[in-house]
Amino acid sequence: MNGDELKRNFGGAIKAKRSEMGLSQEDLAVRAGLHRTYISDVERGVRNLSLESIEKLARALELSVSGLFEKQAGGEDARNDVEMLLVEDCQEDVELTLRAFRKARFANTIHVTRDGAEAIEFLLATGRYSERRNARMPGVILLDLHLPKLTGLEVLRWIKADERTRDIPVIVLTESRYYRDAVECKALGVQSYIVKPVEFRDFSDAATHLKFEWALVGRPTDDSPNEQG
Repeated sequence: MNGDELKRNFGGAIKAKRSEMGLSQEDLAVRAGLHRTYISDVERGVRNLSLESIEKLARALELSVSGLFEKQAGGEDARNDVEMLLVEDCQEDVELTLRAFRKARFANTIHVTRDGAEAIEFLLATGRYSERRNARMPGVILLDLHLPKLTGLEVLRWIKADERTRDIPVIVLTESRYYRDAVECKALGVQSYIVKPVEFRDFSDAATHLKFEWALVGRPTDDSPNEQG
């Protein structure tokens, strides 16, 4: 499904839920804190949405973000959930990142690996992750640059060199906006960065560089990110 089809389908889901609730476009605009013309554009499928606006619409329609995209997907089952891989060795930063996802009401499964070598094991489905041999790759990788065993930059080089993983979007986590590895990260195809600790607005800004659908189809029975690993 291309971007235009996604926007049209999403707009149709918004309109259907709004009608189901007996709301006008003006009513929904007030509830969501958005302009009526913005709602009209969304429903016609001609508006590029930020994740922040999607969250506002979901809340106004009394749905979780994942629940809203469940409607957009026509009720497809959990096999269409897009899983994420968080590569982060600091437990405090892991907890802050998961808290940001809970705040944004994402319900995707988030796998956590604690060092660069473990991340590659996870992606290759070897060693302790051999049971993942038939599992899908994560839809996005959140990668800290400062990791033990293998650095984040070494992991990023490996991801982009392997044909099995090179197309997975990577969002780099860093403690500073000005770091020496930025040029190489960009050369390797990273366009999105989040400065730790992770906040929803930071994540929303970074995710605008990606196809928005990967982050938004979640398990409708759970509004909290499901951490695994």
